[in-house]
Amino acid sequence: MAMTVKLDGATLQIEDVVRVARPDAKGGFAQAELAPEAREQIAATRSYIDRTWMHDDAPLMYAFNTGVGLFKDQRVLIADMAAYQQKTVYAHATGVGEPFAEDVTRAMMLLRANAFASNYSGPRVELVERLLAFLNAGLHPVIPQKGSVGASGDLAPLAHMAGAVCGFEEAHMVYRGRLMPAREAIREAGFDPDFELGAKDASALINGSTTSLALAALATSDARRILKHADIAMCLSLEAMRGELAAFDPRVHKARPHPGQARVARNLLRILEGSKRCSQDARNVVFPDEPRQPGTPAAPRVQDVYSLRCTPQVHGPAVEALEYVERVVGTEMNSATDNPLIFDDGQGGYVSISGGHFHGQYMAQAMDFLAIAMADLGSISERRLARLIDPTMSYGLPRNLLAGKRGLNTGFATVQCSMSALVMENRGLATPGSVDSIPGKSNAEDHVSNSTWCGRKARTIVENVEQIVAGELLMAAQALTLVEPLAKDYPLGKGSRAAIEAIRAVIPPALDGDRWYANEMRQALDLVRSGAVVEAVESAIGSLE
Repeated sequence: MAMTVKLDGATLQIEDVVRVARPDAKGGFAQAELAPEAREQIAATRSYIDRTWMHDDAPLMYAFNTGVGLFKDQRVLIADMAAYQQKTVYAHATGVGEPFAEDVTRAMMLLRANAFASNYSGPRVELVERLLAFLNAGLHPVIPQKGSVGASGDLAPLAHMAGAVCGFEEAHMVYRGRLMPAREAIREAGFDPDFELGAKDASALINGSTTSLALAALATSDARRILKHADIAMCLSLEAMRGELAAFDPRVHKARPHPGQARVARNLLRILEGSKRCSQDARNVVFPDEPRQPGTPAAPRVQDVYSLRCTPQVHGPAVEALEYVERVVGTEMNSATDNPLIFDDGQGGYVSISGGHFHGQYMAQAMDFLAIAMADLGSISERRLARLIDPTMSYGLPRNLLAGKRGLNTGFATVQCSMSALVMENRGLATPGSVDSIPGKSNAEDHVSNSTWCGRKARTIVENVEQIVAGELLMAAQALTLVEPLAKDYPLGKGSRAAIEAIRAVIPPALDGDRWYANEMRQALDLVRSGAVVEAVESAIGSLE
């Protein structure tokens, strides 16, 4: 039975968003519904609005009975209200480009409903219920990715969402894997395509940086999963190159007591516990492409290159950056972000107050921070896997991690090349977008956040880093497999052994020459996404931090 996420506007967690937005191992989605108390509060607020404010002598209240933007002082008559709500959606549905992926669309629908559950927005309960019913039925609006500046919210993408939910003729949905007109999809799913928006409903739907937030919640969840995999991948690379452990000594990290750095160092030592591969005796074994003559001892290692030795100092900042981002995203998820907001006046009624919670600067800066931190995590991972293919840097590992006949077979060199392409892509995408602002709408919006672009590029960076770390796991496992017959007397750390077993259970080592490496890279990515490697390691040594 699918789990149910109850929305109260205050307690939604990032992983709740993921459970609703993405299918589980069996292909099912968590359901979402309003908490009973939230439904009652929304209904009570809306009842007051309809009884008290819905007449042509009411004071001007932005978006309830006025135009929007620079038309804020123009009254909209009650007789024109239904048409005005529809026209508001039409006026803002100006998105362009390819549509968002299904998980982003589902997260948007959920997060908009949760913002309403906080009871500061004033929509009709029927609107919130329809949004959630469509989400649970798998009705997914087609929402173009481009066109939002992240102030007054994500107006363009949310307007496309709103038009589809309300059954506009021009809108489209994906239902059961088929793209079709929204009205046809709604009807096929058993709902009435016609839905009339009430006063402020349109503004409530499209006002708020909810697209940025959906991207942020999913990217943040993915980044959290990647961090432990990055620590494990580094340990496999370190043992493949028979590195030094001294740099992870707790005394070293007490001297510079950043918590993320110390946490990573502890993880590394726990994964590597019991390792004999990182010893001078193990280094004395002559590896296949090492120029040293058999019987000649290896030179003392003393200390390793930065991509190995400085792992805590690079992974650690990413850990702390993610903690900050999770706090910002968690707060934003349980916030009211449209305008105006409705408040209990303490006298049995409500008051409408205009503010600026739709501005996406929190999301923009948090996503830029996440992008920078994760881009560097991918960069150091790529530098480690690059060393694995070069025997002059790997202390004699087979060139290109090659098995089979040299020349006829090439090995993993081009895998490294592809990962370096992702690193270069990330460097461009990590350029902050939150410092950019172009005024819009005749300067009514004279400072914007650019949060949607920040969210889109952060999500891309996280996806790229996920693949880079998966590539390091794949290549380090290949390296360790190739030298296992030579180094079998020097066991790997307990956590590393568990990781290798988990990887080999899915991806057999390439011992007979070149393969269609894209398959192995895809399998390694699936391993990271499933969490199977971390689960295996934690089963062997206990939870990583």
